Amino acid sequence: MYCQNSFLKGQTVPTLLPNSRPELRAQLLADRAAWLATPASHAAAAGLGARLQQLLAQIEPQCLGLYWPLEGEFNAAEALAGRALSEDHALSAPLALEADEDEGLDGEDADEDRAPRAPVVWALPYAFKSPRRMDYRRWDGGAPGLTDECGIASSSGAPLVPDVVLVPCVGFTREGYRLGYGGGYFDRWLAAHPGVTSIGLAWSISETHFPVEAHDQALTLILTEKEAIMP
Repeated sequence: MYCQNSFLKGQTVPTLLPNSRPELRAQLLADRAAWLATPASHAAAAGLGARLQQLLAQIEPQCLGLYWPLEGEFNAAEALAGRALSEDHALSAPLALEADEDEGLDGEDADEDRAPRAPVVWALPYAFKSPRRMDYRRWDGGAPGLTDECGIASSSGAPLVPDVVLVPCVGFTREGYRLGYGGGYFDRWLAAHPGVTSIGLAWSISETHFPVEAHDQALTLILTEKEAIMP
């Protein structure tokens, strides 16, 4: 049992009892689908995109692990590329993420002599079903050339390890934990790469509570359209 998380009811945060993650996941997905049909979701997407651009300009990743968005997830690649994303149409090649030309992110003047920032390398996850594991493969922003073993669009590029990864969240807690679809792919990958900066991307309506389990990996931070949550 848990308290319903509904944006129509004051955005109550669910309280989860043990062994009810599937029910919580189903409720969060239903609430997300209903919220995405409202005008507020369009402004939220723009807000989250702007926050993500600013954050990445600050941390300057060399290789950025993205994800191919499932229904209702924030489309980070589209936001960063500034154009539509589909399985049939290519994006431009990954671009350098620059702060404002006249003012730095901290309000100071930008260094006019600073060398141009190198383009960020992009990568997409590739999931294997048996055994369950995931790696990242270089992606040039073109139409994905294949799907992984879970049926999600991926890349045929060379395997690599990003220094920053973006992680979609069905739900999240203020302690930095995420609820996904239950496969454990991101948790396994993050456990094997503890030095990587992990950024959870979520809608603010998806904040929740659930007991942390042994396999759960805390994210470096969680970014919503309203705030950055740093445990």
